[in-house]
Amino acid sequence: MLAIIDYDAGNTYNLKKAFDYLQLETVLTADKAVIEQCQGIVLPGVGAFAPAIANLQATGLDQIIKQQVKAGKPLLGICLGMQLLFDSSTEYGWHQGLGLIPGQVVAFENRPGFKVPQMGWNQNELLQSQNPFTFLADEYTYFVHSYYANCDPQYIITQVDYAIKVPAMVKCGKIYGTQFHPEKSGQVGLQVLATFAKKVVTSA
Repeated sequence: MLAIIDYDAGNTYNLKKAFDYLQLETVLTADKAVIEQCQGIVLPGVGAFAPAIANLQATGLDQIIKQQVKAGKPLLGICLGMQLLFDSSTEYGWHQGLGLIPGQVVAFENRPGFKVPQMGWNQNELLQSQNPFTFLADEYTYFVHSYYANCDPQYIITQVDYAIKVPAMVKCGKIYGTQFHPEKSGQVGLQVLATFAKKVVTSA
């Protein structure tokens, strides 16, 4: 079973519906005992970084997530949930993140011909060939975001071109993150969720 973290900052309904469609067992929870019993963790997220991290801290979920990751439990962060995995964000001031992947979340600069937020489909460029998600090469996934992760290429599985190279999927140990929304990315997005559940989590 996968624990979908419930902290009032996620697109949890559509995400859980996607896992249900795949016949993968999930539970939407903020209960430490339940999270500890699950085999993997999914951290969703939509909205702004500051209130999201504040919600995690206020409920103690930030420490629970860190403890479970330290114990070796796989984690998948989605959209804002991926951004929360990094050290910090500059969204409306400086805010500390979970610090699970080195890097900082920063704003897109205004560039001619590129609207902010990036909203819509973009094509993934594969940077790492030794992982379960190589099927993302050249595939299109769906994005909605105004900030992106600035991190070392060693953590980037795929990136997309949006005036600059933007990390689309990242990895650090058993910690994964997608800037795109798998639950809105058609069959390839469903494959991302299924691969995390069936290959990453079951092999942990």
